[in-house]
Amino acid sequence: MNICKRCFVSGRVQGVAFRYYTQRQAQKLGITGWVHNLADGRVEVLAYGKPDVVNQLCLHQGPPSAHVVEVKCQVDTNSNVPKDFGIS
Repeated sequence: MNICKRCFVSGRVQGVAFRYYTQRQAQKLGITGWVHNLADGRVEVLAYGKPDVVNQLCLHQGPPSAHVVEVKCQVDTNSNVPKDFGIS
């Protein structure tokens, strides 16, 4: 059974290639979903896949120029999950 998690990442996570880093990591793990910037400076991530694999997606770090301060995740009941992992 798959799970869907919605996470909000704060810190210096915009303008530092954090979305691309997250996308590459998700694609390697076989996770589907998306990542995008929010107007308040955070990044939002929707990750869908097997629970143990989704939990391997590390959002507490990013590329060298990023600085993650906080990650808040919750289980999501989203049924419109993409077939790949995109950046929007």
